[in-house]
Amino acid sequence: MQIDVVSDTVCPWCFIGKRRLARALELRPEIEFDVRWRPFRLDPTVPREGVDRAQYMRAKFGGGPKVQAMAEAIRAQGAAEGIAFDFARIERRPDTLDSHRLIRWAAAQGLQDTIVERLFAAYFEEGRDIGDPAVLEFLAADAGMDSIQVAELLADDTDRAAVEREAKLASEMGITGVPTFIFANKFVLSGAREPEVLAQVIDKAVEAETEEPADSP
Repeated sequence: MQIDVVSDTVCPWCFIGKRRLARALELRPEIEFDVRWRPFRLDPTVPREGVDRAQYMRAKFGGGPKVQAMAEAIRAQGAAEGIAFDFARIERRPDTLDSHRLIRWAAAQGLQDTIVERLFAAYFEEGRDIGDPAVLEFLAADAGMDSIQVAELLADDTDRAAVEREAKLASEMGITGVPTFIFANKFVLSGAREPEVLAQVIDKAVEAETEEPADSP
């Protein structure tokens, strides 16, 4: 079964959603899954060099106890999934386009899930600037990719427009929040839902495929 996951690499709920999807897939070991990560840009106006995250967050969400409560809620949800969110370590709010390009290249090597996990951990747990080409090269090597090739690809903007178009297409499809899961091109579920909920949608997708009439000879 193909599952498309539309997400952004600076979305904490997407990190949580990834861990929950992994647990959902474990609940259905009899099914072979093909998980594909699709780009979404929560804020395409962020410049390529990124911006100061503290200033960005204040401008976007304001300050005070409400923002602190939001961060604490995310930390609690993340801890339940084995994620140690450390927002205080994050200095830059990066443009995420190059990180999505890296995810695109990783797919050709069967390393997409590995690099997505590494990007999330690097940003949210280690405070790394995942908009920095040097950081992306390091993470690529850490995930088993050829860092020299990745450096060359990052320096060449050939596929940049293609990734921008794919991210824009998600918005044109009506996706306004991430993560969004698309099961077998039939069922769409938004939000970092619990594994049991995701597994129920997987069951519906299987049922729908079973009920489809066979093609006429």
